[in-house]
Amino acid sequence: MNPLSGLFGAGVGVRNGLYDRGTLATKWLQGPVVSVGSISAGGAGKTPFLILLGELLKQRGIAFDVLSRGYGRRTKGIALVDPEGSPQEFGDEPLLIARKLGVPVIVGEDRHAAGQFAEERFGVQAHLLDDGFQHRRLGRQFDIVLLTERDVQDSLLPVGRLREPLSSLSRASAIVLVNGAGSEHIPPEEGQFAWRVFRTIVSPGTDDEYFAFCGIARPQNFFGELRKAGVRLAGISEFRDHHGYSGADVQKLLRLRQQAGAAAFLTTEKDAINLGSHLSQLHPVHVVPVRMQFADPPEFAGGAAHVVGSVVEGFYVLMGSQKQDRVRE
Repeated sequence: MNPLSGLFGAGVGVRNGLYDRGTLATKWLQGPVVSVGSISAGGAGKTPFLILLGELLKQRGIAFDVLSRGYGRRTKGIALVDPEGSPQEFGDEPLLIARKLGVPVIVGEDRHAAGQFAEERFGVQAHLLDDGFQHRRLGRQFDIVLLTERDVQDSLLPVGRLREPLSSLSRASAIVLVNGAGSEHIPPEEGQFAWRVFRTIVSPGTDDEYFAFCGIARPQNFFGELRKAGVRLAGISEFRDHHGYSGADVQKLLRLRQQAGAAAFLTTEKDAINLGSHLSQLHPVHVVPVRMQFADPPEFAGGAAHVVGSVVEGFYVLMGSQKQDRVRE
């Protein structure tokens, strides 16, 4: 192991040990918390999966909000995301989640304080914790971790992209294998769920040649998925993750598209948010949704909606019985 990764891993181990022993305190909310996270720094598909899980919970009639750090925003403190707001104010992924799910999304560096704000504002309900695997300060009833094929073969930061060693997966309630990743290398432990999901895109459905661009954690995944879907790419351009596009970026993209002879642009929903008012200058542009699909129908026993819904509903039953016991006392 690289010495720098070794030092990073030692630091992670010390911090996790302090939480495991209770030296660092975990805080709890009144409502149940379901965390969706990963062990790598971006690109695992947490946001599409959280949206998928949220849609399934809504189908079960379970009320919930989303708690997020709001990475990339220029503001501080706790804020309720306005779906019509800007990524500078709330962050691009919280905005995307708010627009897609139509539920309260609260951003804040302190996720426990954000959850308290949510419960004061909307009452006690379930909380989906966005990118929460490493945020151990907030307690959770269920911990979901996404794992990609690259994660299985990767190294710890700063050499690789892993925020924790693979051994940390042992504390997850469920491991989500993205595109079948890791199933032969990371067998689930006793009592741990393993779900398989596949990332898909909605292609524009024409034979035109496109110029694709994006500012996401793993841009080559997006370009590869486009090609796999049969989309003809005349050229590509990538930006850093969460990139806030400027007028100069737009002019550069227009030149590149012209040079490539492409009929139109292709980009992601996240990039469309970060383009803001610049999006119309790139016309014609197709915004390509990235979707998650379960390998097996989630309504079957053992599926995510069934399990997570049962955890949430069971929590309410438990809390109700404890309240009744206190009344009887």
